Amino acid sequence: MSETPAISDIPPAAIGPGRLVLVVGPSGAGKDTLIGLARAACAGDVHMVFPRRVVTREATAFEDNAQVSFEAFREARNNGEFAVHWEAHGHGYALPRAIDDELRAGRTVVANVSRTVIEATRRVYADVMVVSITAPAEVLSQRLAARARSSDGQIADRLGRAVDNAAAAPDVTISNVGSAEHHAQELLRIIRRG
Repeated sequence: MSETPAISDIPPAAIGPGRLVLVVGPSGAGKDTLIGLARAACAGDVHMVFPRRVVTREATAFEDNAQVSFEAFREARNNGEFAVHWEAHGHGYALPRAIDDELRAGRTVVANVSRTVIEATRRVYADVMVVSITAPAEVLSQRLAARARSSDGQIADRLGRAVDNAAAAPDVTISNVGSAEHHAQELLRIIRRG
């Protein structure tokens, strides 16, 4: 699979007024951990939405993804069921079309996405905030080795992946070293910012 991102059926006007918070960063940075803690802190808040990504690889305990086959992924993509979709590391990833309705209703939608979709997403949605979660290379390497997920492929390939595009620059960066709870609170402040 290529790493070509796509926004399905780009609308003529930007979708909003809700806010789309895109959480990006290298594998092993702890994106899903921080998102999970932020989601728990927002439980019961109807204005915050944390959609489940659709992914073509086996789900793990660390992520809240909907696992589908490549065939089901392609069929859903072709049927326009995804708002955003991309391919990376040999897998397909997507956010469901339902996020558009949440954003039109004025809600904040928080999602873990590829850095490759930022530019296209900024063109489609009215209010986009990009939060980069990072960590030093040695920390990323240790985390990837510890999770030992066969679908990760070569750790060096994941660590060497870069996106050179000024339009993909984050609005905020969180260095996720130390207390995950502390950094989740930092993410939560960013999410809740008006």
